[in-house]
Amino acid sequence: MSLASTGTKRRAATGALTVRDLTVSFPTATGSVDVVSHLDLDLQPGGALGIVGESGSGKSLTSLAIMGLLPPKATRAGTVMLGTDQLTSMSEAQLRRVRGDRVAMIFQDPLSSLNPYYTVGAQIEEAYRSHRRGVTRRKAHQVAVEAMERVHIKDAARRVDHYPHQFSGGMRQRVMIAMALATEPELLIADEPTTALDVTVQAQILALLQEIRRETGTSLILITHDLAVVSEVTDHIVVMRSGVCVERGPVEAIFSDPQHPYTQGLLDAVPRIDDVIGDLRSLSPTGDHR
Repeated sequence: MSLASTGTKRRAATGALTVRDLTVSFPTATGSVDVVSHLDLDLQPGGALGIVGESGSGKSLTSLAIMGLLPPKATRAGTVMLGTDQLTSMSEAQLRRVRGDRVAMIFQDPLSSLNPYYTVGAQIEEAYRSHRRGVTRRKAHQVAVEAMERVHIKDAARRVDHYPHQFSGGMRQRVMIAMALATEPELLIADEPTTALDVTVQAQILALLQEIRRETGTSLILITHDLAVVSEVTDHIVVMRSGVCVERGPVEAIFSDPQHPYTQGLLDAVPRIDDVIGDLRSLSPTGDHR
């Protein structure tokens, strides 16, 4: 079943995401340290942006800053606009209405993100009802089943009453995506959504994200350390190092003609099918070839 075949009316993306001069700082014994520094981002409605960098580059903190979910000690400067709404000037109550509704997030570890004591259906229903006041439990249950069908979980009407431990890692990630989609967000932020999955399941999740974007018009930010992942899903790439954007551009340009040595290093780290494999004897501590 395709995402469009469920019959649920989708809310079209109504505004671009514009981030200007975003800076995230933490206090230290020797003064404030910028972990994200003067970052600009642009994402048009329905577009897909990849934010790439190694661990500690500031890419996940960037997503938390956009969502207004930074740790208490962190400070944020700059502006984040979704359409004509400035998220950085909203109160916490206003942000709660935006988070999970207009902007939804998928985290890299679905096992720790799902509550083991509640069925997956109950958790999707709770996320939906928190943003749709007055919705009946019956309607919320229907939405949960439809959301699971959208992400191709078979026999969703039965599995909606299952607990997280009854799903594989890939299926739990699909449940997290279903939960994010239930409120028909304008922007979906996926933070390392395939890190804990094997290669085959990674490919399935990436294909699903492509399908979601194509059939619903939801904008996507994909955060990853893996350039091979963003090449499958996104249109533009921002490469981050130590909290700073070192390169940006269309996917084709970044892959065919990277300008920054750090970007080239990331590309060189991507395994290629035509890479030359060294002498197999080097794999043995004794050098024996058997």
